Amino acid sequence: MALEGYPVHGRISGPIVMIGFGSIGKGTLPLIERHFEYDPSRFVVVDPNDADKHLLDERGIRFVHQAVTKQNYRDLLTPLLTEGDGQGFCVNLSVDTSSLDLMKLCRELGVLYIDTVVEPWLGFYFDKTMSNAERTNYALRETVRKEKKNKPGGTTAVSCCGANPGMVSWFVKQGLVDVAKAVGLEFDEPSPDDRNGWAKLMKKAGVKGVHIAERDTQRARKPKPMDVFWNTWSVEGFLSEGMQPAELGWGTHEKWKPKNAKSHKKGCQAAIYLEQPGANTRVRTWCPTPGAQYGFLVTHNESISIADFFTHRNKKDEVTFRPTCHYAYHPANDAVLSLHELFGAAGKTQAKLHVLDENEIVDGIDELGVLLYGHERNAYWYGSQLSVEETRRIAPYQNATGLQVTSAVLAGMVWALENPEAGIVEADEMDYKRCLEVQTPYLGPVKGYYSDWTPLTDRPGLFPEDIDDQDPWQFRNVLVR
Repeated sequence: MALEGYPVHGRISGPIVMIGFGSIGKGTLPLIERHFEYDPSRFVVVDPNDADKHLLDERGIRFVHQAVTKQNYRDLLTPLLTEGDGQGFCVNLSVDTSSLDLMKLCRELGVLYIDTVVEPWLGFYFDKTMSNAERTNYALRETVRKEKKNKPGGTTAVSCCGANPGMVSWFVKQGLVDVAKAVGLEFDEPSPDDRNGWAKLMKKAGVKGVHIAERDTQRARKPKPMDVFWNTWSVEGFLSEGMQPAELGWGTHEKWKPKNAKSHKKGCQAAIYLEQPGANTRVRTWCPTPGAQYGFLVTHNESISIADFFTHRNKKDEVTFRPTCHYAYHPANDAVLSLHELFGAAGKTQAKLHVLDENEIVDGIDELGVLLYGHERNAYWYGSQLSVEETRRIAPYQNATGLQVTSAVLAGMVWALENPEAGIVEADEMDYKRCLEVQTPYLGPVKGYYSDWTPLTDRPGLFPEDIDDQDPWQFRNVLVR
């Protein structure tokens, strides 16, 4: 099956098992229908919530009304993933299921796998018996890196391939190529997974760091009621990551650390964390539409993976260059109000959690890109400016935020089918040109913008500040204190 009028990107010869049918699962469904050949009778969706089961019923897709748990995942998923001939594909778009355990099972069975985040089993994010270091995305990512090191190669499992993490790693490479050309470098572009080559190019181009700079301007038709958390994507996902410690890849140019900054004792050593929640940590950043803005320094896998991927080491294995990298997220205004309400109530989650669908949103865009800063041209934002109006025209069951995620899942699935024995990979290691070729038709305008803004621009100057006025791009100037 592939819908007429759309390019067919590949054939899935075995069963498709989608775990999770929330906002992202619903949005991914029509993209799979459009762009892959597969047997519809072997498409299965597993979710404990049957609110949108009618979308599956009208397509004849099987629905398993059950939660995937640590106790049942092997018995539940193994027969679904291995039914009949061909190679199956597990599309994990759920929350509270261990990405690592599902990934390991799929690779044991020879089944392709993709997810959008390194997700733990239920209870991890709010476990008060764990240290803050143990609750970080750094710690979660290290479990996947350990599995990759212990069992290299084998069946492809794509880790963290949504909009961010995922798509933004492809934007970083395209943005870096643009900047390198703009500052007059002559270079041969490194191969997709040549970490050392890409790190050398970033260092030579003079890039000090990267903000995953996002502004969501989508507006609801009605005002947000009290004691309800509204968001344009998974509220559970946002709350989970928002209550983790703020995390960032830590660059070699940095001269100062916040007093509550902590380093990790083991692993890649590419990141630090702050002992405060990311959704209550503000940073200064820049996006094309609003210009200068505040964003939340919410932890994300790409903050660590990008900093790690672009780390350059000398022959003695000493780090000679690493960019600072972190998320700088201004969510939709209703989500900002929801966060203020939550933290104002001492972190008590609202009684109702709700994702705004495309019919509840009157207008707006999700402007999601990467801000490469510190080079001769100062700062360069490259990314997607997708509107909800365009989203309605080109893909059903999702708003602009959702389509940036689901189209990245599509691109990651295509890459996995074309590279079925690549082992465990992150988006940084994939062919960014191929992935963006698949994804770009769903991203609205994809553009680059240079800016002369820095974190020192237009500060009020009415009160004393502890800043570094000699190096504008120090994190000391970015963090709102």
